[in-house]
Amino acid sequence: MGSPSLLFLFLAVLAFVTVDCSYEGDALYAWKIKLEDPNNVLKSWDSSLANPCTWSHVTCNSNNNVTRVDLGNAGLSGPLIPDIGNLTFLQYFEVFENKINGSIPSEIGKLLKLVSLDLKYNHLSGFIPESLGNLTSLRFMRLNHNNLTGTVPKEIFQLIGSGNLWTLDLSDNDLNGTVRATNSTGFAITTVIQDPKA
Repeated sequence: MGSPSLLFLFLAVLAFVTVDCSYEGDALYAWKIKLEDPNNVLKSWDSSLANPCTWSHVTCNSNNNVTRVDLGNAGLSGPLIPDIGNLTFLQYFEVFENKINGSIPSEIGKLLKLVSLDLKYNHLSGFIPESLGNLTSLRFMRLNHNNLTGTVPKEIFQLIGSGNLWTLDLSDNDLNGTVRATNSTGFAITTVIQDPKA
């Protein structure tokens, strides 16, 4: 009489593990369906797989957590979405030279392991979220050649002051002000905000 109960318990645990392992795939697939992909570079992003570690342009660690998304110059258009903030093991988010539009979701500030955020040469607009100042592991932030507006949050410059952020490129946007920042480690920092675009 005990075996149906054991079977039910096994299936319940299996269902929990499957859901737990697939949240990163769910986040990436939710992003895929918002994107236009004329070159079909996301063809392998299949929502029926338990995790996205076999998908092209995605790299995982030994625990099957997504650590890299490499989609530079892929011909993609469409928005970034808040679900990207669920990729909590992500270290490299390389989505440069596309036609990504809309704003930068504040949820990207939850990616505390992020080392490189490269969104240059896109069509992003709106403000730079203050939450990006939470990214204390970040070494490279490239947001140049977009349509970003407003001022740069002081939280981002605090990353430079702490010696963590080595490269901050915000050139060729519609940002206000000119900032020259240095850090305490002696690393060369790219952090000049140019005058607004003509």
